[in-house]
Amino acid sequence: MRFGIDRLLAEKDLRGPLHGRRVALVAHPASVTGDLTHSLDALAACGDIRLASAFGPQHGLRGDKQDNMIESPHFTDPAHGIPVYSLYGDVRRPTSEMMDSFDVVLFDLQDLGCRIYTFATTLLYVLEAAAEHGKSVWVLDRPNPAGRPVEGLLLRPGWESFVGAGPMPMRHGLTLGEMGRWFVDCYGLDVDYRTIEMEGWRPAEAPGFGWPLVERSWVNPSPNAPALSMARAYAGTVMLEGATLSEGRGTTRPLELFGAPDIDARSILNTMHDMAPAWLEGCRLRECWFEPTFHKHAGALCHGFQIHPDGKDYDHFAFKPWRLVSLAFKAVRRLYPEYPIWRDFPYEYETGKLPIDVINGGPILREWVDDPSSEAGDLDNLANSDESQWIEQMRDSFCVVMP
Repeated sequence: MRFGIDRLLAEKDLRGPLHGRRVALVAHPASVTGDLTHSLDALAACGDIRLASAFGPQHGLRGDKQDNMIESPHFTDPAHGIPVYSLYGDVRRPTSEMMDSFDVVLFDLQDLGCRIYTFATTLLYVLEAAAEHGKSVWVLDRPNPAGRPVEGLLLRPGWESFVGAGPMPMRHGLTLGEMGRWFVDCYGLDVDYRTIEMEGWRPAEAPGFGWPLVERSWVNPSPNAPALSMARAYAGTVMLEGATLSEGRGTTRPLELFGAPDIDARSILNTMHDMAPAWLEGCRLRECWFEPTFHKHAGALCHGFQIHPDGKDYDHFAFKPWRLVSLAFKAVRRLYPEYPIWRDFPYEYETGKLPIDVINGGPILREWVDDPSSEAGDLDNLANSDESQWIEQMRDSFCVVMP
């Protein structure tokens, strides 16, 4: 298969509308061609494209920034001599000065298919700025490595943030090219928008379910996204950023592990099986011990689990990472009623709100966990309704078919 960047480079007719126009690129370390050339270098070597500037999202163009709210500076690219503007520094929306540097911006970010991954919000901000300044936006599309399955609650009105660009579920099932079309429609943006679509993307086919396992190497789109299995689990494990349990940062399997020094993982798993065994299907949940070298519980031995969304136990359409981690929270609360699950700190520039609520686009998940009378079916009914609404909207308005 070919990604959007590969088609743009290979098909001269696609590049025709760029002739004579100043071109910018939004990119990060995973913005590479099929032979692992970075898109910035590949476009610069293409004689009929006039590169004028570049932009880096959260974690930077170079992908060197480790955690939330660690900002990247602007700099001049040493190889190509063009300005590289940070969209995760003193600003997160492009300024007028930045917009004046180009006529067309190529948006070439590898996404993870989860609402909270900030590249979707950066796309929205770029589209809004382009509409205001009369610029063109082209998304060079890439696979959604989590595939087409949809899961989670829709973001509630008033809970928009840098990790919540609009009323979509946690696991949305779209590519960024499709997401861009939805943003244009949802927010009524008057912008010249185009998607360079992929060729040969088959999100329903094993074993990759959208990620070309044999054809394409995995490159981290952010420092803690080291593998396809992380991308599949992320819609659930990202919620641990709002919890006191470790999400495995400081280990070699971040956002696939979770646990803490003061819990009994085996008892938690038994409780999860008792409450909602169907929420554990589609993967293998393996009891393990780990000691983070940094971040939460650094240097402490944690008891927990590794989620294995791969191998013979993996069922792409049965796996429900958001429900699985929600159920783990519920089991902790049931076994340890006074356990301080929720962290309280400024999260992605949001203050005065608990991070778990910002992550989930509202307080519903947290309130369900903390309510001793709530059952799995209560959350399941709410999520099923939201998921069906999203799937119907994607099918009817955008011709995107989801399982």
